[in-house]
Amino acid sequence: MLLENKNAVVYGAGGAIGAAVARAFASDGASVFLAGRTLAKVDSVAEAIRATGGTAEAAEVDAGDEAAVDRHVADVAAKAGRIDILFNALGMEDIQGTPLIDMSFDDFAQPVLTATRTQFITARAVARHMTEQRAGVIMSVTAEPTMAPDLGGFPAACAVVEALWRGFAVELGQSGIRTVVVRSPGSPDSPGVQAVFGLHTESPDTATEAIQAAWGGTAALGRLPLLADIANAATLLASDRAGAMTATLANVTCGAFLDM
Repeated sequence: MLLENKNAVVYGAGGAIGAAVARAFASDGASVFLAGRTLAKVDSVAEAIRATGGTAEAAEVDAGDEAAVDRHVADVAAKAGRIDILFNALGMEDIQGTPLIDMSFDDFAQPVLTATRTQFITARAVARHMTEQRAGVIMSVTAEPTMAPDLGGFPAACAVVEALWRGFAVELGQSGIRTVVVRSPGSPDSPGVQAVFGLHTESPDTATEAIQAAWGGTAALGRLPLLADIANAATLLASDRAGAMTATLANVTCGAFLDM
């Protein structure tokens, strides 16, 4: 197993991406510590993992609350002995569907400020423990930059996360800590992507097949990555087999966007 004997913390574990990543980590041997703002959602994911023989614990944590995050990370470190992986699948509270010239500054800035706060607080808290053990992987997920209209502050928020991860990579590399951002164009089997699809098209049909047909047809593979694709890539990147990769923006787009 790729993550055998690893301990992973997943923030935003009650959402579609966080849950998929948590399940993938656990199926590859990791003990997963799941956190989110709604305990019932996170606990449901943890129960499903345990039902298939995995090891999972759930906690209610607001990723924007410094004291709460610090307590949670300290509790996990004390219980598990070490933290090997952090994966952030945190929502940005972005507002889409309005042209920038018609958008208020507060609506534009909301995802930028939310992402800055939650991503920094969680990564910093885990990094402080990882520096003591001189090893670890800090991960997040963003969307590949696009020229699509009416995305509001979402692209800017993604850029902030990627810049922050580069900064952590430079400062933490000598302590054996890697940083990786998984870039995705959005998974058509995610409820969030289906909702966004409804905002940006006239079609009321937000089924996976409709999104693949409308947005995935121009990708090199002729489709967009499903949640399982994102989770499987994250598992590989979190493992020691990707040990030479840091400050990395991993293109997991099925060729919807091409690295040049």
